[in-house]
This record gives sequence, C-alpha cells and structure tokens, in this order.
Amino acid sequence: MTSTAIASTATDELSELERARLDFQQQLLETELLVETGVPGLYGRSGVFEDIVDGIDRVVVAAGPGRAATRLRFPPVFPRTSFERTDYIASFPHLTGAVNTFTGSNAEHAELLAARSKGEAWDPWLEPADTVLVSAACHPAYSRYTGTLREGGELLDVLGYCFRHEPAVDPARMQAFRMHEFVRIGTENDAAQHRDSWVERGLEVLDSLGLDATAVPANDPFFGRAGRMLAVNQRIENLKTELTVRLYGDLDDGTAVVSCNCHREHFGETFEIRTADGEVAHSACVGFGMERIALALLRTHGLDVDRWPAPVRDRLFP
Repeated sequence: MTSTAIASTATDELSELERARLDFQQQLLETELLVETGVPGLYGRSGVFEDIVDGIDRVVVAAGPGRAATRLRFPPVFPRTSFERTDYIASFPHLTGAVNTFTGSNAEHAELLAARSKGEAWDPWLEPADTVLVSAACHPAYSRYTGTLREGGELLDVLGYCFRHEPAVDPARMQAFRMHEFVRIGTENDAAQHRDSWVERGLEVLDSLGLDATAVPANDPFFGRAGRMLAVNQRIENLKTELTVRLYGDLDDGTAVVSCNCHREHFGETFEIRTADGEVAHSACVGFGMERIALALLRTHGLDVDRWPAPVRDRLFP
C-alpha cells in the first residue's frame, strides 16, 4: 500500500500516535518538503529539505574531530563479501537489501518479457549480484583495515546513504537515509572513550539547534528469538545509547536522531583487525541521522524555515 493509499484510509482504526505520524507525513508532502514516490518510507527531498540537511552536516562536522579523522565516502552499495563479514544477515535479515540483476541469455530475456507482459513476476530471472545495499554507513570501511592497525588506531569520518527495509508511514522511519558517523577502531579503552565522549557532545549539538534531546539506553532491532536475547545483553552491557527527540509529544518514548554504539570486538574479529600490540581491535561509532534531525527541526520549529528562531538559522545557514 502506498503512502497516499494509507492516507486515504479511514483514520478511525489508527491509534493517536499513528494519526500523528500520518498527519506529519501529509504535511511534509503537501508542503513539498518531501516528495511522494508511491512506496512507504521512500521519499524524494526538496531543495529546502536538502538545505536543512546541509546545514545540519556543517554543525556536525564542526563538532567532529576535523583533520584528525580520515574522511571516507562510499557509494550506497558495497561488496557482498564485505557484507557477509559484517554478519548483518544473521541479526537483521528483515532489514537487509541485496542487489539482483539479469545475467541470462536472449532466450531467457524473452521469457522474462513474456512473463512481464502477462502481469506475472519477472524477478525469478534475476540472480544475486556481487553488491548489497549499505545498512550502516561505517560497514564498507572495515575491510580497509584488515590486518594490523597503526599505533594509536584509526579515527574515521564517514557519511553515506543507508538502506533498511522498514516501510512505514512515520516519516522518521525512512527506507533510505543518510548517516554521518565518526568511527573509532583501536583498543577497548579507545572505543569506550569514543562512544562515551560523544553522548555529551551529541547532546550539545542538538541543543545548539534548539532540540530537546534525551540520552537513553537502547538496543538494536535484532531478529527472532535469539535476537531478543542479544537485545537484552546489549542493554545490560550498556553498548548502545540513543539521543532521542519527542516528535509526537507524549505519544511515544521519542525518536532516535543520534546513536552512540560500542561494537566491542565484533568487527575486529570478523574483519581480522588487530591493534599494534596484537590484540583483536574494538570499535565504536556515533551516527547522526541527517534526515531524522531535519525532521526534528521541522517538527520543533515549524515547516516554514524562514520563521525558525534566529539562533538556529544562524547555526544552520551562516
């Protein structure tokens, strides 16, 4: 069902929270800040929306490590071999997106077209390609550091599009979105300090934009029965902290706009990364959700950017 079709459905059956999300989505579409594509959670962006995102990114970069970090930018797909090493498919199969393509003969292409002309499925003629959609901006970076790290480890600045199959009316739950991440690969202490320092720094960034954010313990949406155990352990070990903003008042617990994560040895083990002293490397990242922060600004300050508080505009559009 498309977003428009959902909007036309009687709202009597929707909860108050669902109605609030649908109303916000429709406001964004009607003002053309976001552009309807017909697929829930997949939007085009207007020039105004992109100006907001660009401003947010300038603020995030100013708070970041600057030249101390290695700046990396990757396309929205990366090698299937690297994806498999992240082990993402084991924990999040429901969020994964893989690329399939046609590699057949002329005869097979004719069969595909015949099926298509009859309104039948044509994708059985497609085969897995050697690329997978990026689920977290930092994932394509780790294969670069297989082996032994230099003394002091690595600090990375990574910005890129991510995909997660979460079709939803809530505009804050997009299927394609951007994350700006600062990643630390090094010792256990290096990773822990990186994550901890960014909790407070992230709150300062959001406060400077007039956003009332709260740091809360969190867990990833692991899949299945085993995933529930992983989620509990993640909270117990305090490995994930989210900075949340209430987009819908008291109707829910808030929307995560920044995520601060300790991965422990996970990527060090799967990508065979070791510290200069021979130990398995630890890693941590802080991820700023570009679209989610933009939506938080629009929800907090209004849809007319020209009427936003002057201090916020000055920060975003110097």
